[in-house]
Amino acid sequence: MTFQRLLKMGMTELAYRGRQEVSKRLDRVLTKRIQARLSTLFSETARDSSPFGIQPTARPVDFNGTGRRALFDRLHRTGSERFFEGAVTEHMGSLFAEQFSKNRNELLAAANSVCRKRFDLLGYRNLFFGDPVDWHLDPVAGRRAPLVHWSEIDPLDWETVGDSKIIWELNRHQWILPLGQAYRLTGDERYAEAFAGSFHEWLEANPPGIGINWTSSLELALRLISWSWALFLFRDSKTISPELFSLVIEQMSLHAAHVQKYLSYYFAPNTHLTGEALGLFYAGLLFSGMRQGRRWRDLGVRILLEQSERHILPDGVYFEQSTCYQRYTVEIYLHFLILAARNGIAIPEALGKRVQALLDFLLAIRNPDGSIPQIGDADGGWLLPLAPRAHDDFGAIFSTAAVWFRRPDYAWAAGGLGPETLWLLGPSAMKAFEELNSAPPKASPSRTFSEGGYVVMQNGWEENGHRLIFDVGPLGCPFNAGHGHADLLSLQCSVFGEPILIDPGTYCYTSEPEWRDYFRSTAAHNAVVVDDASQAEPAGPFKWKARPGARLRNWVSCDAYDFADAEHDAYHYLPDPVTHRRRVAFIKPRYWIVLDDLEGKAEHRVELRFQFAPVEVILNSENWARASGSRGRGVWIKSFATVPVQARLCKGDRAPISGWISPAYGQREAAPALSYSAVAALPLRILTLLLPVEELSGVVPHVSLLVDNASVPVGLSFGTKERVIFDDDGVRLATSS
Repeated sequence: MTFQRLLKMGMTELAYRGRQEVSKRLDRVLTKRIQARLSTLFSETARDSSPFGIQPTARPVDFNGTGRRALFDRLHRTGSERFFEGAVTEHMGSLFAEQFSKNRNELLAAANSVCRKRFDLLGYRNLFFGDPVDWHLDPVAGRRAPLVHWSEIDPLDWETVGDSKIIWELNRHQWILPLGQAYRLTGDERYAEAFAGSFHEWLEANPPGIGINWTSSLELALRLISWSWALFLFRDSKTISPELFSLVIEQMSLHAAHVQKYLSYYFAPNTHLTGEALGLFYAGLLFSGMRQGRRWRDLGVRILLEQSERHILPDGVYFEQSTCYQRYTVEIYLHFLILAARNGIAIPEALGKRVQALLDFLLAIRNPDGSIPQIGDADGGWLLPLAPRAHDDFGAIFSTAAVWFRRPDYAWAAGGLGPETLWLLGPSAMKAFEELNSAPPKASPSRTFSEGGYVVMQNGWEENGHRLIFDVGPLGCPFNAGHGHADLLSLQCSVFGEPILIDPGTYCYTSEPEWRDYFRSTAAHNAVVVDDASQAEPAGPFKWKARPGARLRNWVSCDAYDFADAEHDAYHYLPDPVTHRRRVAFIKPRYWIVLDDLEGKAEHRVELRFQFAPVEVILNSENWARASGSRGRGVWIKSFATVPVQARLCKGDRAPISGWISPAYGQREAAPALSYSAVAALPLRILTLLLPVEELSGVVPHVSLLVDNASVPVGLSFGTKERVIFDDDGVRLATSS
């Protein structure tokens, strides 16, 4: 840690980090005594009963068969009243056969794959970690993390451990869910046997404090949540004996104690911290019959309430500028709200409003085809994958939120009741969802999110509509911007309901630094690149040397058009500082014009980048690009300037990297990328037309550049019928009969 970094820390942070370092050193010495501490922890008693019906006995580590059976019976007798209703509802098999037959088959297929020790994780399919499973292996890189104390492992050191993200994803034990669900749907004991066998293997391979699976408190918390669900999904199984049950709850207690000691208050105070808090809340409810359990519960509540005010901006944008991690945050708080209600824990009404604000933003940027666009980093993981879904399918959270908050617009966005909602809220959710009478949002389809920094322009909520997202906010969140991308003033665009200009995705975190840096660079986004430089320079896989931001100068929305005006100074670090101002006008409901102003004093190379989805793109001799959607409709694109503009179309280039997208973590594929570039002395103005058309085989649009008396571009002319002219306050639309 550098001296400058130490100077920036407050006394509270220094003290907290110091305590953690002392704890790590002690743990390395005393690792073998952890089990003894666990025995002491379990020996605590309390008068009040556990909400889940679990009352600790005197010595649970070695208590006799009668004690195990009593503990096990309490879970069966009263635990079902306090856990998620769907997880404890009888006759789930018949319910799924009636309502979710396709999903039932998918769950059984996923469970059968796990029984064969094949795992679908992130963007990878059918991964094999050996038999028995090697819990420390990255099978993609062929690297195995060392079996040393967790504090001696750097999980970001790819050369030593491989991609820790892959290892951690396996060790979250979320593959238990399809096993447990399959057991609930069929009663087949082989699914319970697969869980029991894997759990014993994991215990043997992961001694307390040893190995990479103890390095991240978030991963322990997520594993703890998976085990909680296992206790209830398998609670009727003959395979899950009181002895195995006691092993599971002992490990859960050990995990919760570790999470409490090594909370990510300063290491990663984002979804790491809130995920850890949710894990503590789960554990606190399970062990609330003991003093330590109540501390976990209360600590989890306090962190989740405090962080909701920091993570959720007033306009509902998640502060890390990432739709993937915004989804994580919604999931975390929905679990929290549902469990709190089931256990009679009062939660301030303001939290529910903040969670709805998160959902309202996702609703506003939702693509007309129902998918959610990628913004910022995306790892493709889920808090609790209760059903197989694509990474951009947020229907599950909209479905559950629709029932929980009684929101017809969320039901509309969900596109139907999700099976996840049945597992979380029980059979009553089916009737509640039907009674909502789903309908599109009543809010304006075009709006701004000033704190988060986004502008949405669209012509309605129809499935075949046009929609553009304009990024006018900062690069990531304040503490390190680790999951943000250098995409200031970038655009995403859907035409006729289909995404055409998209965010490129993430691909990887640590395995291939060159690709990591490309996918979060300015050149990978629909933005303006100056002198082949990115708006910000990476300082490792999750840091930037600087955190530039954009500002929205003006916003106008009326029946005829939407207009947004924004600028950023990220290129002020160049020898000749450059300011980029971008104005976007949506002439409803027909087309967009983008006006880019580059202010400086010297000559620069200016490049407008456009990254397409995997669609067909053709560039003609007049610099018109034609992008064809899947249904024959699409968009014409062209940039106009008073200086020579060179157009280039590429796909899958490697030197330099260009024309790539990542649909999921670990996946990349070639996709068309278009650039319009000019080398000129600044100031420079370029106008770009995005023109959706029903029939792409028609004549190339007849469009020309309009200039003022000083030969400065001011707008576009569409033959003799229409002109669009920009000024500092907005646009003027002139038409002739």
